[in-house]
Amino acid sequence: MQLVDEDRPEPVPSGARELALFLTPEPGAEAREVEAAIEGMLLLLEEFCSLTDMIRSDTSRILEENIPLLKAKVTEVRGIYARVDRLEAFVKMVGHHAAFLEARVLQAERDRGAFPQALRRWLGSALLSSFRNKPSAPAPEAFELPTLYRTEDYFPADAPEARRHSPCPHRPL
Repeated sequence: MQLVDEDRPEPVPSGARELALFLTPEPGAEAREVEAAIEGMLLLLEEFCSLTDMIRSDTSRILEENIPLLKAKVTEVRGIYARVDRLEAFVKMVGHHAAFLEARVLQAERDRGAFPQALRRWLGSALLSSFRNKPSAPAPEAFELPTLYRTEDYFPADAPEARRHSPCPHRPL
């Protein structure tokens, strides 16, 4: 489209362009707003990058320092769990043997009578035998304690934890 200027007899070929430039506001204010927004975004991006670098360095430090400590603690805890398992087995075995001995004691009490009755019989027989001059009854067969267990079998004195917890450093437990 060509515009005709009254002052000029020839048509204005770039009238649309001139009209567009006239109607377009000055880009300076908008450009400053866009530049300020870009600067703000760049500052936020720089803060974000520094924050990620700090997190990355902290993560590396944690991995280098704390992971070996955690591995050592895990190994130590596994050793403690093994010791607890051995102690539980030992306590269970001792409980079994205590029940066995208690059963044997109850059987012996039934065979020979309860302690107060046995004491009365012994005192009575001692007093009466001195008066009667009877030969005393044959001695009952000696009680033989069964072989049960040795604590050293379950907790050897030369074990590293026994040496570590030994009250005297020169003598093993």
